[in-house]
Amino acid sequence: MEYKLEESTTRDVNILVDYKLRNIFDYADRLRDDEMARIIDYIKKVVPKYIDEYKNIVVNSKIVGCVNVKKEDSYVVLEDIYIEEPYRNRGIGTSIIKDLLKENEYVKLCVWKRNRRAYALYESLGFQVEFEKEERYHMVNKIEEKPKKKPTKKTTKKKDK
Repeated sequence: MEYKLEESTTRDVNILVDYKLRNIFDYADRLRDDEMARIIDYIKKVVPKYIDEYKNIVVNSKIVGCVNVKKEDSYVVLEDIYIEEPYRNRGIGTSIIKDLLKENEYVKLCVWKRNRRAYALYESLGFQVEFEKEERYHMVNKIEEKPKKKPTKKTTKKKDK
């Protein structure tokens, strides 16, 4: 399916907040009402603050989702990708992620454990679980090998006799 990515602006904040909250509430388990209220307040504050990191996914002049990529020192983080249900499984998310992988050596992301479809997509694109927490997997497209420690010579002092 043909789509384009367009810069998000302040006029898109409400739809981006909605998408981000759906990403959370569709898969997060066991949230109390007070936790949900705190999350909603936080998201309403953070999305406008980072609006320039968001891109709208547009099909036929209609916003159907969003993507948020954050650049770190030696990698990028796919913070969010959300596509409305009628536009899922049409290759949009796969295409966006493949482009991200072409442009960046290391890409990291988190996925809710209950979001099996997204997990399967990331795995099919070469992502591996780097570590996991209670409800989410933290994935990376390449597991960085830790540098091997060079053996050190132990210096021994000769004892005076």
